[in-house]
Amino acid sequence: MTTTHIELLTVPEAMALLRLGRSKVYDLIRSRRLASIKVDGARRIPADAVRTFILDLIEEAA
Repeated sequence: MTTTHIELLTVPEAMALLRLGRSKVYDLIRSRRLASIKVDGARRIPADAVRTFILDLIEEAA
């Protein structure tokens, strides 16, 4: 059996990683540029979603 490790970040943790403010992170979530889920009402962002978002920005800039 394989084990998958998925790390879920809080909004403040994602803010720190992206060096963005709270409003901007929620704007990215609303516009679906940054994937997120809700766990019992708590918003969580998969760490892979942050990495994907950064890679997409790099691709757009190229």
